[in-house]
Amino acid sequence: MKVVFGLKAHSGWAALIVLGLNNNNFELIDRRRVELVEESWAKQPYHAAEQLEASEARLVVKRGVSAAQKNAKRAIQTEIKRAKEIGCQVTGCSVLIGEPMPEWTTDQILAVHFRMHKAEGVLFRRALADAATSCGLKVLEVPEKRLLQFAQEQLKAELGKTTAQIAALGKAAGPPWGKDQKEATLAAAIALHLFGAGN
Repeated sequence: MKVVFGLKAHSGWAALIVLGLNNNNFELIDRRRVELVEESWAKQPYHAAEQLEASEARLVVKRGVSAAQKNAKRAIQTEIKRAKEIGCQVTGCSVLIGEPMPEWTTDQILAVHFRMHKAEGVLFRRALADAATSCGLKVLEVPEKRLLQFAQEQLKAELGKTTAQIAALGKAAGPPWGKDQKEATLAAAIALHLFGAGN
């Protein structure tokens, strides 16, 4: 079965959904929490660098960004391998993303606290999208704040059926089935619709 990933990132981890189509019905293949950091400071590298001298601060941020990218790639590779082991081929990946960030330098980000939050919000989403691309997957970036509107634009008449199927999946799967799982599943459903997948 051809499947897609749906990913919703947080600081240092992401909710992952693996979704396929079986006779035009969604099939939840897997769901899990994917860890994207090995050390707690790396969840918020800009905050970790906040009180440091400029050159050291830049180094800490660089280490944090590099670790996020490395861990995201390893996580995607692991999940592709896991899917393959159960007879699934991952063809695409849907990543919920935030608003784009201006091209601030590290120094500019560290100078204003809200920018640090913004940069850390972008960091793990970007790392996941880039990792999926580097693993050869088609990537769909879904605007998180406009998820329902984006779903309506892409799915059109299929939206009602899709949301009903996702609700049924959640009922059958049981907890955890919160906002993260629902949104990652809807993002994955849009990717299935656009990329085409199934048996």
